[in-house]
Amino acid sequence: MVYITRRERFCAAHKLYNEEWTEDENLSIFGKCSNPNWHGHNYELYVTVKGVPDKQTGFVMNLSVLSKLIEEKILSKIDHKNLNLDVPFLSNIIPSTENLTITIWNELEKEIEKMGGKLHCIKLFETENNFAEYFGK
Repeated sequence: MVYITRRERFCAAHKLYNEEWTEDENLSIFGKCSNPNWHGHNYELYVTVKGVPDKQTGFVMNLSVLSKLIEEKILSKIDHKNLNLDVPFLSNIIPSTENLTITIWNELEKEIEKMGGKLHCIKLFETENNFAEYFGK
C-alpha cells in the first residue's frame, strides 16, 4: 500500500461559539477564539490517498486531478470565507479544526472513490502548533 499526499493552503475566519451558551460560558471554554468579531487562520490542508500504484502510470492517484478536486469541492467554498457564515457544509457546526477535518473528509471521500482512490487521512493545521487528523469512521 502506498500513501500519497497533496498539500493545499487556505485562509479563513471563524469563531468558536456555542449558541446555547452565554457569552461568559463561551469565553470560559473557547477563550479569545470566541471573539464576537471573529479571527482568522492560514490553514494547511493535507489530503492523503492510499492504494496500489497503477501499472501504466505509477500513480496511486494523479495529484493534479486530486488538486483540482480539492479546489472544486473545498477551497472554492472556504478560502477567504467566514466559516461560520459562508460555508453551507459547515452550517450549524462549530468550525473547530476537528470538525473541519470531518466535514472536509465527507466532501471528498466519495469523489475520490469515484476516481479509483481511497481516502486515508485529512490533516489540517490551524497554526504551526495545532492540527487535527481524521481517518474516517
